[in-house]
Amino acid sequence: MPNACVATAATTVVMAVRCVRLARRSLPALSLCLRPSPRLLCTAAKQKNNGQSLEEDSRPSEQKAEPPAADKVLLEEKGRLEEQLRETMEKYKRALADTENLRQRSQKLIEEAKLYGIQGFCKDLLEVADILEKATQSVPKEEIKDENPHLKNLYEGLVMTEVQIQKVFTKHGLLRLDPIGAKFDPYEHEALFHAPVEGKEPGTVALVSKVGYKLHGRTLRPALVGVVKEA
Repeated sequence: MPNACVATAATTVVMAVRCVRLARRSLPALSLCLRPSPRLLCTAAKQKNNGQSLEEDSRPSEQKAEPPAADKVLLEEKGRLEEQLRETMEKYKRALADTENLRQRSQKLIEEAKLYGIQGFCKDLLEVADILEKATQSVPKEEIKDENPHLKNLYEGLVMTEVQIQKVFTKHGLLRLDPIGAKFDPYEHEALFHAPVEGKEPGTVALVSKVGYKLHGRTLRPALVGVVKEA
């Protein structure tokens, strides 16, 4: 019985040694099977790099993405309000300019009305002045003597009235035009005739048939004159 046990133990040891040998022989092949191939490693690396590049590419696209709908609406509303503000400011400036122009025109009209409002009244008085002038010119100078006190007093009264009315005219800006010997001016004079006059320069006034008047620099009535022309 002891010999049988010894034989069995020996057999077991021999079998264990054989198994160890077989295991040692099979380990290199198994390690080769379990070792990853270079092609698989390259593929995995490429996939990893591609994943990183895709992630990097997706980040700018996320940054470039359109703003949310609420922000977009606010931006559009801001642009619309800014445009309305520009239009309103332009209208306001145009209105200010129109108002200023209207004010200046109104002021000018008021000033002209103050200056020339008496124009019609002055024209009526000019006829009175003409009559007084003709009355004084029609009195013979040789008849104005102390022997004729009534005529003398009447003449002196007419002269004083004529002088006084001219002072009133001057006070209100109405000036008398008696352009005898002056250069003919079509804005102040009205030529009744042209005639050669010896000793007179052509283009000058040789005769005043009716004196003229100017109101604040504006010709109210042109003087009726005769103009010298070349012989």
